[in-house]
Amino acid sequence: MDVESRVRKEGKMHNKGVSALEEVNAYVFRAGELLKLSKDFIKAFSTSERELIISIPLRRESGGIDVLTGYRIQHSSARGPRKGGIRYHQSVDLDEVRALASLMTWKTALVDVPFGGGKGGVTVDPTTLSVREKEEVTRRWTRTMVNILGPHRDVPAPDMGTDAQTMAWIMDEYQRINGFSPAVVTGKPLGLFGAPGREEATGRGVIGVALGALMKLNKKPSEIRVAIQGFGNVGVYAALAAQEAGMKVVGLADVSGGKTNDKGFNIKEIIGKYKKVSEIPDGKDLSGDEVLTMDCDLLIPAALGGVINDSNHEKIQAKIIVEGANQPLTLSADAALQKRGVVVVPDILANAGGVMGSYFEWTQNIQEFRWPIERFRDELDTRMKIAFDSTWEASLKYGCDLRTAAFVVSVERVATAFKLRGDLL
Repeated sequence: MDVESRVRKEGKMHNKGVSALEEVNAYVFRAGELLKLSKDFIKAFSTSERELIISIPLRRESGGIDVLTGYRIQHSSARGPRKGGIRYHQSVDLDEVRALASLMTWKTALVDVPFGGGKGGVTVDPTTLSVREKEEVTRRWTRTMVNILGPHRDVPAPDMGTDAQTMAWIMDEYQRINGFSPAVVTGKPLGLFGAPGREEATGRGVIGVALGALMKLNKKPSEIRVAIQGFGNVGVYAALAAQEAGMKVVGLADVSGGKTNDKGFNIKEIIGKYKKVSEIPDGKDLSGDEVLTMDCDLLIPAALGGVINDSNHEKIQAKIIVEGANQPLTLSADAALQKRGVVVVPDILANAGGVMGSYFEWTQNIQEFRWPIERFRDELDTRMKIAFDSTWEASLKYGCDLRTAAFVVSVERVATAFKLRGDLL
């Protein structure tokens, strides 16, 4: 039974579609079936270990007190300390954080780093926070969570609405209570023991797995025209890595609009001069949505979730899609594109370069030894290729798509660790 059919059968198709948690769990159970694991066993190792919901009183500079809601979901420690970002956004809720924590368990297992899964957040529009207010929210969140965090317990990282400065505040607040512990968070500023290469790791990893797919499909990078929706951290570094690999970046888009250039954009020149895609003088103007359906060989949706859906999947021209964003394809669009023979490299693999980079930073912090950036990049490229090859081999072995195969690899690793620990004895 495919994932969409499973979710429909279980009565979980809502007016707003499938929830993020339902979708992740459907893939986990599908992988468990292929591995011939019992449903009870799958449920045992895929259920969150701990869920903490807190209130965060915040005195506003404009007057008055807001009481915000904060979360930390610790999904699994079967393979190591929980690992996962903290996001500040007005849409953050328990279901979303649960889903993202679960996804981190499978993502860390897929790239074979010694972490489990976790996720945190605060329900707040970060654009409404002053710097002082954001710092106070972060420090209060940390003080309340301090007993469940730690380099060998739970290691946060930046996510939507948070950044390196946020991680610096967490590290500092944790350090006030527990002493010097730079490995308590990753994604820190370089001046506070961050790792050279960490910032570019997600985008570089996207192209690493894209190159793996091209190799399996007997295609040369020099033949590939790339379109990228989203020109933030992931999109920028993916575009740079694509250009360095010999690909031609012919389409770009961000919230300001889109551009296409048949001759290819000079990405190094663009990021040095322009902050918005709409400011780029070269090329033809497009909307952000039109970039998704333009003529290209490789499409990288690196912005929001659900951007490829029932309204536009029939117009997609790319033969390879590499998911830089989380869940940019809906279930129905994913199924339809795969029926057309489009190769979809799933987000759980494609954007796992970030967690791989976090692992390298964590490792350096524990060793108190900084790597040169060349070593960081070499390690990242090698490990991402290994992860892609494992996924590809599983897809051939089980006769399934790459998304299902990625979950098969990760579920098998987590299940093995769970069994070896004797957690059900």
